Amino acid sequence: MPSTIRRIPLESATRHHAHDFHQIVITLCGASEFEIEGLGGRVNAFSGCIVPANHEHYYSGSGYNRQLILDLPEDAPALTGEQRELVALFDAPRFFALDASLRHYLAFMECELGQTDSLGLPPFQHDRLAATFLGALKGRLGNVTAPPSRLDIRHLDRFIQQHMADNLRVADLAKLVCLSEAHFSERFRQQTGLSPWQYVKRQRLHAAHQLVVQSQLSLTDIALQTGFANQSALSHAFRRGYGLSPRQLRQSRRLSSPLTSRPVNPLAEPAKLN
Repeated sequence: MPSTIRRIPLESATRHHAHDFHQIVITLCGASEFEIEGLGGRVNAFSGCIVPANHEHYYSGSGYNRQLILDLPEDAPALTGEQRELVALFDAPRFFALDASLRHYLAFMECELGQTDSLGLPPFQHDRLAATFLGALKGRLGNVTAPPSRLDIRHLDRFIQQHMADNLRVADLAKLVCLSEAHFSERFRQQTGLSPWQYVKRQRLHAAHQLVVQSQLSLTDIALQTGFANQSALSHAFRRGYGLSPRQLRQSRRLSSPLTSRPVNPLAEPAKLN
């Protein structure tokens, strides 16, 4: 199945979904908000995010905006054959900014799309444009510096706890240990068995669980303090991780109901949290 490149604005209302193809979203003008499995933040012009297939993500546009979206099925020519190594870009969600060269290529892509909007692109032209962009992006995100023998997980934990409510990104964690996002993600998974975004999401879920049980804060406040986009995102994560909503958990504690939930170990693999 070929790739598709399209230009659209995003609504200001927050939406969420997951799809069975990879996606790259680049903000051309204005701004947008993205949260991909618990990681995310504001995406300004000439910045973008990588959304791996089957990763639930929340998104919204901010004011007047325009986005360039690359929809990339796993069997697309841009990710198979001689281009198959490019699929490594989608090992984990990440955010990026375009340098001057990539901005020039982005302008070229827009020009190509604009000239052919009324005529329709030739077969696989979207994949040709996408493969060139993906190759250049992979080269920039894949630069590797000399790694330490092991990552200091406790140091990362402290940073996560201090910035729980912030727009935490994989790049923020990678910067702490002087690694590229791609190499940091690979080493982190090798050491912990989890990707960084899975680990942070579980830390957030564990912190939210403690606040639901031990505090009188509203669920909206708990969501904001633990880095979830809103109460809906928190409730969705709770149901996947614990099998019940935070409201049900709080009510069951108050009524001494037999309903219980499991504590979260960030290095464990709770059911339904992938």
